[in-house]
Amino acid sequence: MILHKVKVYPSKIHLPKKNQLAWKIAEIASDNSKLNKESIEMVINRIIDNASVAIASLNRKPVISSREMAIKHSRKNGATLFGISNKLKFDCEWAAWSNGTAVRELDFHDTFLAADYSHPGDNIPPLLSVAQQKKRSGLDLLKGIITAYEVQVNLVKGICLHKHKVDHIAHLGPSVAAGIGSMLKLNTETIYQAVQQALHTTISTRQSRKGEISSWKAYAPAHAGKLAIEAVDRTMRGEGSPSPIYEGEDSVIARILDGKKALYKVPLPKKGESKKAILETYTKEYSAEYQSQALIDLAKKLKKRVHNLNSIKKIDIYTSHHTHYVIGTGANDPQKMDPNASRETLDHSIMYIFAVALEDGNWHHIKSYSKARARKKSTIRIWRSIKTHEDKKWTKKYHNPNPKKKSFGAKVVITLKNGKKIIEQQDRADAHPYGSRPFERQDYINKFLTLTEKIVEKNESDRFLRTVQNLKNLKSGQLERLNVQVKKNKIKKNPKKGIF
Repeated sequence: MILHKVKVYPSKIHLPKKNQLAWKIAEIASDNSKLNKESIEMVINRIIDNASVAIASLNRKPVISSREMAIKHSRKNGATLFGISNKLKFDCEWAAWSNGTAVRELDFHDTFLAADYSHPGDNIPPLLSVAQQKKRSGLDLLKGIITAYEVQVNLVKGICLHKHKVDHIAHLGPSVAAGIGSMLKLNTETIYQAVQQALHTTISTRQSRKGEISSWKAYAPAHAGKLAIEAVDRTMRGEGSPSPIYEGEDSVIARILDGKKALYKVPLPKKGESKKAILETYTKEYSAEYQSQALIDLAKKLKKRVHNLNSIKKIDIYTSHHTHYVIGTGANDPQKMDPNASRETLDHSIMYIFAVALEDGNWHHIKSYSKARARKKSTIRIWRSIKTHEDKKWTKKYHNPNPKKKSFGAKVVITLKNGKKIIEQQDRADAHPYGSRPFERQDYINKFLTLTEKIVEKNESDRFLRTVQNLKNLKSGQLERLNVQVKKNKIKKNPKKGIF
């Protein structure tokens, strides 16, 4: 790996292309490095994971709307839509929009946390849709996805967007563009221009994940994927981009991030070095913000120690800066304590999540978010007794560069009415790669079977699982087989119409 220094240059100083971050990203995307065997197997896991959560969300309103928008853009030799017959094809950018929304809706797929946040599985829908339309092979798709993960993970390690309240899809646009470029075997110049265009068009604020969180939270990464596809299309036609997009005098860094005195350090593999960043990412066992995963495990364990929940006086959670300020009381969002809040908001309230997990000793992607569940009086009492605190020890663990020591956990102190304190702590989720029971292939398959039960027919489920595990042997034109189809009568429609 090479640690690249990235800073702003005034216009009077010419920064050669080869010294620009976008070019360095394009170089590793256009190299022909050998595919790492473990990375290949993890891509297969994540395609299964994406399909699981996408099928489970098929009839949620944002997914229905995105699907009906995509259906209006049919194309004879296009891409498939989750749940829809493979006989029907659609423009790849609209398939990416719909499929990306389905994958993101339940907030239940993979994650990587470092200087910033990310859900690298968001790269898969746009890459798969382009691969289907362009008749690429399984190996081509593998190469593209591995590259996309590499770019996004390393941008997340080096550049913090959240500090400036910029949404994390700003790292997704460039990673999708780089992944598509790698998959289509485009030259370095074309990918360089596409990475810049994709970044330029995917800057938005974090208001999509603040206050009254709406369905846009699910749409945002799908929109970034769609814009990245369009950026690649334009640059393949010879069009250029704002440049240098990272280092310029009026660039993203200069005007939106740390400013003209900024200095970032972004790691990237050497040209020709195998890409393994996907192995540093982790999926979710529970449908909730990743930083709540270890706390759900903690709550389940604490339930066995707290025999009478009515005896609880207060609960204090000591955790990292990010957890406290994003999903904790440090966010100062009253909606995070509101029983009438949206599912999207409750998903970003560790107070709500911990209260439900403690009371139920479990977590369910639908039942745990129901209106009745959120309004339960006993839950509200526990919920409103919870306060989070930043502990610098946990913040340091969160930012540890060693994946084996990086921590997204907390210490929980439950104070009972009689003054007794019950204390537990946990560094990382049980299902984390370095947790007590890491997710492996069978766990991904079980997640798929659980989430698609009563939605997907058994023969279709078996077919998909056989196909995806044979990904590297799929030939050109066979990638439509990675779609999961359901019976037409299981697909709901939105009675409201739009422009299309």
